Amino acid sequence: MTPPHTVDESGHDAVDGQHSTRRGRLEARRQLRRDSRHPLRRRAGIAGLVAAALATGGAGFAYVSLNGNINRVDVSHILGVRPSQSTGDERALNILVMGSDTREGLGTTEFGKDTIEGGAHSDTNLLVHLSADRQAASVVSIPRDSMTMAPRDCTDPASTVEDGIVRQWNYNFNKGGPGCTVKTLEGLTGIYVDHFVVVDFRGFQTMVDALGGVEVCTPVAIDDKDSGLQLDAGRHRLQGKQALGYVRVRKTVTGGSDLNRIKRQQAFMSSIVQEATKTSLLLRPDRLYNFLEAATGSMTTDQDLGFGTMTDVASSLKGLGVGNVQFVTVPNEVYPQDPNRVQWADAADELWESIRLDKPLPGAETTKEAEDETLTVSPADIVVRVVNVAGVPGLARQESAALAVQGFQASAGDGEAGTSTGVVVRHSTSATEAARTVAAAFPKATMVVDETLDDVVEVRLGVGAGHVREVSNRVGAEPLPAPTVESGTSAPGASIETRKADADICA
Repeated sequence: MTPPHTVDESGHDAVDGQHSTRRGRLEARRQLRRDSRHPLRRRAGIAGLVAAALATGGAGFAYVSLNGNINRVDVSHILGVRPSQSTGDERALNILVMGSDTREGLGTTEFGKDTIEGGAHSDTNLLVHLSADRQAASVVSIPRDSMTMAPRDCTDPASTVEDGIVRQWNYNFNKGGPGCTVKTLEGLTGIYVDHFVVVDFRGFQTMVDALGGVEVCTPVAIDDKDSGLQLDAGRHRLQGKQALGYVRVRKTVTGGSDLNRIKRQQAFMSSIVQEATKTSLLLRPDRLYNFLEAATGSMTTDQDLGFGTMTDVASSLKGLGVGNVQFVTVPNEVYPQDPNRVQWADAADELWESIRLDKPLPGAETTKEAEDETLTVSPADIVVRVVNVAGVPGLARQESAALAVQGFQASAGDGEAGTSTGVVVRHSTSATEAARTVAAAFPKATMVVDETLDDVVEVRLGVGAGHVREVSNRVGAEPLPAPTVESGTSAPGASIETRKADADICA
């Protein structure tokens, strides 16, 4: 997976946006009615934090104040062609959280100075995936030093990852703000990013202070001159400034590895989740309101992620146990051109696929049971073109025959071998529901929007593609023909190591 070694460091300004105060007030009234139906529960987590904060000093005032704190940015016009978004009232959500390394507002240079080229980097990048049934959450850490393909010009909707350049991951934010990071991630993974959140150093520090500190556990002593952080090995309860130093320290701990810093950050996040779900916090609405005020005051989000949407999402997570929140790092390996950088390993494809399909992470323990969504378009109403890009003779004919037996209007053809792996279902936006029926016939299919296809759904079969299975709304009862042609197998991916949020913070 070694990308070509090219560079492009031309800068672009981030895009500005606005939010509507009037809409915030309307959302506030609707949210108050919703909140009155949901009492605080012991394991309510963030939902409990929100409800408690709204009960402090007048819910209407609290809501309008918190909603008005959030800075919103519209990046939709630069994203270009995007992956398919899951549909329905109950659907998976993907939220990209970026930690900006700007020091603005800190009043100190203890954590270093802003970047030489100006602007901020996103030194912490987390993709939060919430399952459709809200019974599982995955938090994926993307190493800041990852060398990946990226759009050459993020401000141009037509500029894509495919015809782009190689760029270090955290430079995407510097070159084009959160929109560039979203665009790059979607182009590399095929995952639709529903929302994004940017939090800066100052916001992180004040949030930790509002929680009353967070407990950490360091296996080695820390003496970091840049942040002034000094800790003996063992457990400590850190306040905001110390906590910021703890999650930022890198050069003086474990050889300066960013990957080891990510592990320390994941343990810190586990501690926050455990802290936020303690009953004692829910009994301190003043502290909870202060936490939410600190959080919203340091946030930049997409235009659709207001405080009302956050409250709805938080409420939907009230049944999520801490043990079903898992942290994972994108599998990676040394970047050949620079041993101080990394590139994504083959196993990363398995990780992204599990998120696209809303499946459990590879090798992860889970209690989540996958269920097929209701299919709304009959196979008899769907025209399917099956294309063989695996280079295996007869593969497309075999699988199109298995589709035709179920009522699909299927045809077969050959494409350029090696252009994709597994099963890719391409479709126009207007044919999304039809494409869902087609994808249901291939358990591990990836759906990709292609507006040139009109009403035809195209299935591309690459190496590693599985065989057609029966769909729940098939036409007729004739059994599927037994397959005689195999697509071949790709190299097996490495195991993916996960960490549960309820794990001991010293582990």
